[in-house]
Amino acid sequence: MTGTWHLFRLALRRDRVVLPLWTILLGLFPGLVASSFASLYPDQAELEKFAASMSSPSLTAVYGPIWSPTLGGLTAWRSSIVLLIVCLATAFTVVRHTRAEEEQGRRELLGSTVVGRGAGLVAALLVALLAAVVVGGLTAVGTAAAGADGTGSVALGLQYFLACLLFAGIAAVLAQVAQGARTARWIAGAVLIGSLLLRMLGDAGGDLNSPLSWISPIGFLQRIRPFADERWWLAAVVLVVVAVLTAVAYRLNARRDLDAGLIAPRPGPARAPRALLSPLGLAWRLQRSTLFGWLIGYAVLGVFLGSATDAAVDAVQDSPDLADAIARLGSGASIGDMVIAAGMAIIGIGAAGQGVQAALRARGEESSLRAEPLLAAAVGRLRWIGSHLVFAFFGPALGLLVAGVFLGAGYGAASGEGGGAIGRVVGAAAVQVPAVWFTVAIVVLLFGLLPRLTTLGWAVLAFFLLLGQLGAILQLSQWALDLSPFTHLPSLPGGEVTATPLVWLVAIAAVLTAAGLAGFRRRDVASGG
Repeated sequence: MTGTWHLFRLALRRDRVVLPLWTILLGLFPGLVASSFASLYPDQAELEKFAASMSSPSLTAVYGPIWSPTLGGLTAWRSSIVLLIVCLATAFTVVRHTRAEEEQGRRELLGSTVVGRGAGLVAALLVALLAAVVVGGLTAVGTAAAGADGTGSVALGLQYFLACLLFAGIAAVLAQVAQGARTARWIAGAVLIGSLLLRMLGDAGGDLNSPLSWISPIGFLQRIRPFADERWWLAAVVLVVVAVLTAVAYRLNARRDLDAGLIAPRPGPARAPRALLSPLGLAWRLQRSTLFGWLIGYAVLGVFLGSATDAAVDAVQDSPDLADAIARLGSGASIGDMVIAAGMAIIGIGAAGQGVQAALRARGEESSLRAEPLLAAAVGRLRWIGSHLVFAFFGPALGLLVAGVFLGAGYGAASGEGGGAIGRVVGAAAVQVPAVWFTVAIVVLLFGLLPRLTTLGWAVLAFFLLLGQLGAILQLSQWALDLSPFTHLPSLPGGEVTATPLVWLVAIAAVLTAAGLAGFRRRDVASGG
């Protein structure tokens, strides 16, 4: 364990920007949701009426059960998406400070000094523990300050705390099993998605004690039931599982060879395909798995949102305040159009996340020193970075098209409109593209001029997300809402298309991208890596 404290401090220094951003933003989100519910539904009768309108099988599958029709219970239900993001962010943090360090050779350099074999793993888990304390503490304090029950707020904070620890333990094991950081991240994401699907299948049937929900890590955590006869004993079960996972990870770390894993990388073909002779072909090889994963996610999300739109329309009709808040997100000709526009705004943020991830892949190739040998050959800088930007800009556009088709099909089937809804929803998806490109262009600008700060693209995206999801509900001033490019998009379906904001967003995105490319041509390769 020698050197654990120093590695812990080093990890905090390396994550001094990203770690506070995601822990504080995600920790504050449930409290902001509670505040919005308190302003929209000031008495218990309205809360119960809203909870009854949200109890459809499709919405229960998406968000989970509403355990209690109270301010806190609805906050826990609506904030379930944050639970997923917290799990993923914690897992990626642990992989970053374990397997990624080993893969890039820094762990071997540190190991040659007076640093114990298990110091790196323990330091990474301590970082995850700190993140869990921040997220859980802010969640409990924020929801209680918004007026929710104090005991339930503590239970909700405990739920987020345990989610961080559980997926930190899972990631710690995966970091020993997989021989690459990318593989470990993919498996962690697959575990999270599989857990979500199990929970959705179990809850959609209406049986809240379904075995599928209980064996799902996400479903198990939600069974703590904050604000509704809390099951505190489940926390002890999760802590035991975390302890076992930590012990397994520590044991595997002590027994395996450095840079080795139980899952060996798949050997490549004896002869490389001709597509790899070009930078675009190499970028396709690196980005294709992620692209296909996003496309599948768009299809699944589109079907669920489309089928849940009818229930959401009923809820909006019963709440004039909620209708007004959604109208500020999108003033469609009908409530159904407004709900679709609001749902498409969420998908647009997801598409921006896809673009940010694809753009950051170029930075990852550079910082891992894999770009330098390519650029030393007969490959120009703009040609190399352009191959990745193809996926950063056009990948989200393709994803929005897929989301529009499946959301339109799901809504058409649920509402009886049929295939006629597809064209209108695809149009609503298409107008999201300029805002997505604007967000990606900010990342390209950072990549070219301030490569050390490229990961701040995630913070920019989180800022846009908070403005879009909570800005109107919290009744922020219009100038604050206008800081997000998504605010300037035409409200489709049902609204009027105005070309001016779309042209301006595309033009600004082009200027930012050009500035980033110019900066990349002039700066040192892998500077700040």
